[in-house]
Amino acid sequence: QVQLVESGGGLVQAGGSLRLSCAASGRTFSSYAMGWFRQAPGKEREFVAAISMSGRSTYYADSVKGRFTISRDNAKNTMYLQMNSLKPDDTAVYYCASTARQYGSSRSGDYARWGQGTQVTVSS
Repeated sequence: QVQLVESGGGLVQAGGSLRLSCAASGRTFSSYAMGWFRQAPGKEREFVAAISMSGRSTYYADSVKGRFTISRDNAKNTMYLQMNSLKPDDTAVYYCASTARQYGSSRSGDYARWGQGTQVTVSS
């Protein structure tokens, strides 16, 4: 089983950038596709981005396409989310998650393991 720990959240002004990291324990990180989700206060958790086991396939929610980039380094057991041109609407707790589905998924129910989350706050 993989354990996940997010980091890199914080407070940033609109238009700024942040890079989130998701560190995974265990030796089987490359056996899991990974995803980022977020949850704003009073809202349901929503899909942000996903990346395949190999890292060659990625896909994004329309709301972040062109601004966010998901990547992974299987040698370091770490996944990243580079967030540029941040908007106040991006304010949320961001979670990383793992799934056995080869190419990941946009559905939270397909993910078995979750990190504890990291807060991202974008001020206007």
